[in-house]
Amino acid sequence: MKTLADVFREALREKGIDSIGTLSKRFRKSKNKLQDMAIEIVHGKGAVFRIPEKTAVAWDLNGNRVEGSHYAYAPLCMKDKFEMVLSPEELRSKLPDWPYFIIDLQLWDRHTQKEKGKVCLQINQCYGLLRDYFTGSELTVTWANEEFKKMFHGPLDRITSYGGSTAEFLMEKGIDEVVLLDPWADEVLSERDFDVRAFVIGGIVDTGGEKKLTPKIGEELEKAGIKVRRRKIVLRGDVTGVPDRINRILGIILKMMVEGKPMDLAVYEMQEPLHARWRLRKELPKRAIRYRVDGKDFRVVEKELFDEYSQWLKIRWEDFVKVLRELDLIALERRRIHHLNKISNARIIKGKLYRVILLKKASMLCYNC
Repeated sequence: MKTLADVFREALREKGIDSIGTLSKRFRKSKNKLQDMAIEIVHGKGAVFRIPEKTAVAWDLNGNRVEGSHYAYAPLCMKDKFEMVLSPEELRSKLPDWPYFIIDLQLWDRHTQKEKGKVCLQINQCYGLLRDYFTGSELTVTWANEEFKKMFHGPLDRITSYGGSTAEFLMEKGIDEVVLLDPWADEVLSERDFDVRAFVIGGIVDTGGEKKLTPKIGEELEKAGIKVRRRKIVLRGDVTGVPDRINRILGIILKMMVEGKPMDLAVYEMQEPLHARWRLRKELPKRAIRYRVDGKDFRVVEKELFDEYSQWLKIRWEDFVKVLRELDLIALERRRIHHLNKISNARIIKGKLYRVILLKKASMLCYNC
């Protein structure tokens, strides 16, 4: 899927422009200069002008530094001084129909004040993510009441703020089918779902436990006649370890949709150690070996599992140790576990497999986390 920078690049090439500069220092530290210039043009803050003398700083259309250019981004207040070659109206006319990404706030009043603050922060971060790919106005907040507007410290004028319901917004836009990101859905999100014109991501922060509020949003949409594709994001087939923050869910969708990354990699890149530890708590017990030494039980895992899990979970060594302690597990090197298996006998005790070691050999089992 094209980004705004791609559209801007094509528009410049159509006019025979192969490099662009700026008359200020504003974009010099930008990581994606074409994207950031295009954002300002789309929002009517500037345009591309032809200037008589080359700029001191310029970049080619791949973002590489070049020795100045006769074409530059400048604020619209300079339109009387230089020849405008690409106006905001012209660039906006070239924009594709990117999908809307909807944050539904119908359950706003069920949140505590602290949760409401978190929702506002995550929505602001969602704008930043969309701004990196599209224009930012694709972010839509429905049921946007006055309390939200007062608490939201982001660019309210650059997102789509809608006071009515999500269903009303969709019907106004002529959209009759959406993807609802729902961790309790049966089907997994895939590239086949990227043909819809709107994604409903949520608008819920559940610090008080699993309230399963997201499905209620889907029920309301279906009552209004909107077809809802309920989809979940998984990591290696399981929702555990998938970030639950609105902005991180959006980031996963964008990495899959725009960058073409597989879901597991997109989840990994948007994951934080907190989310990774959730999954590690679930995975490590599966790999534990039970030992019984003189009537005392131990559960042991291979220390090398850290290297294995860190390939797809964003964990640090301290996260690995933290989870070991929480689960009362012991980590030993693989070679030591092989030795313990040699000096132990396998037995079924209360329906579970144990390796039983004689008391005089108990010193072989130690805490080497």
